[in-house]
Amino acid sequence: MSDRETNRFSARAKRYARVGTNVGGVAARIGAQRLLGVKDGRPGNALALASALGGLKGPIMKVAQLLATIPDALPPEYAHELIKLQSEAPPMGWAFVRRRMMAELGANWQGKFRSFEHQSAAAASLGQVHRAVSLDGKPLACKLQYPDMQSAVEADLKQLNLLFAIRRRFDTAIDTSEIVHEIGARLREELDYKREAKHVALYRTMLADEKAVRVPNVWPELSTGRLLTLDWLDGRKLLAFKNDSPAVRNRLGKAMYTAWWLPFCRFGIIHGDPHLGNYTVFANAKGEPGGINLLDYGCIRIFHPRFVGGVVDLYRGLERGDDDLIVHAYETWGFRRLNRDLIDTLNIWARFIYGPMLDDRVRTIADGVKPSEYGRKEAFRVHQALKEKGPVTVPREFVFMDRAAVGLGAVFLHLAAELNFHRLFNEAIEDFSVAQVTARQAGALEAAGLPLPV
Repeated sequence: MSDRETNRFSARAKRYARVGTNVGGVAARIGAQRLLGVKDGRPGNALALASALGGLKGPIMKVAQLLATIPDALPPEYAHELIKLQSEAPPMGWAFVRRRMMAELGANWQGKFRSFEHQSAAAASLGQVHRAVSLDGKPLACKLQYPDMQSAVEADLKQLNLLFAIRRRFDTAIDTSEIVHEIGARLREELDYKREAKHVALYRTMLADEKAVRVPNVWPELSTGRLLTLDWLDGRKLLAFKNDSPAVRNRLGKAMYTAWWLPFCRFGIIHGDPHLGNYTVFANAKGEPGGINLLDYGCIRIFHPRFVGGVVDLYRGLERGDDDLIVHAYETWGFRRLNRDLIDTLNIWARFIYGPMLDDRVRTIADGVKPSEYGRKEAFRVHQALKEKGPVTVPREFVFMDRAAVGLGAVFLHLAAELNFHRLFNEAIEDFSVAQVTARQAGALEAAGLPLPV
């Protein structure tokens, strides 16, 4: 890694000033309104915050988008505005790309490709992707990280506390301290493209027998810690198929379910970024929609197998009405100071998340509820109860599990797939045991060169 890529104080200081000014201005506005007794300023403040963050690009935008998809991390008005933020950052120009590629692959970097497109195919908050062709004619996707991202991430994570300070001005139903730590850990991992390459190898192992889910190959000789080169997987956006026949939508829905739940239930690993842009649909030999391409592996959460045991225990506890097993599951996840009121409150959300899997019939995920209303009633009930009985500290491991489950649910809402989620889930946990997950996970992580979870 070059000196320019280190966590430089000067880069951090410049970032502190930009983020602090924009976010701090919104915080000051809220403080003034409270001093003047203004009680209905949240929609305007939320819009102001989204506008402030949208002008910054980089990690703070990614953080804002993460917060918007973690249930109850922010007030609903803020989540509504932040979810609109697009991660499309202005792409680096060709002169800049050329210098960055030279820093990663050497002065003769262009000689390592048959061709390399000057214009980026996609630009996001941490880097951009260029199409290329290998010397032997294979289509490639080259993901190149923007400069000074380590400095930007550290600066933005410091400022993340300002966002949560804004939240604490309204209520203290949720203790967000563990959410901050978890977001920081995952965002730092996303900067390490060598680790992401290992994540790709991990998913190739876990989904090797799943024909409906495609995982690219890594090209290690064309990759570094800040450049990741993968196979280019042709495909169309998932939402392009939301008006297709039920058979197509159901096929894609089942592929999405497999891509997410099978690695979790059998290996204790999830794809933690359920953004629709991270999936495309490939065509089969007949030219029909065949399944799902998984495109991004930066945000992968590796759980201790006992956490997966808690997920299965909670499912079985809800299914059987076994309160002792339900309590055991929450304790396994790391919830503390449990009492009857808190358990009842947590169960509201649990029955919502597990609802489709507890219902042994073919149905859509929403089952007649308007997509715009799906989950809102349950979230409101949980929040009101926690305001009265809370606060509750959300365990770190729970953060991305919940976020990914909600994100996957959103995909099913868009597709309106009609599946028997109960049978799909029970197939995934057939003959489940923590010992089996431990053994499978250890083997897969060792093969990919990744450490076991603590």
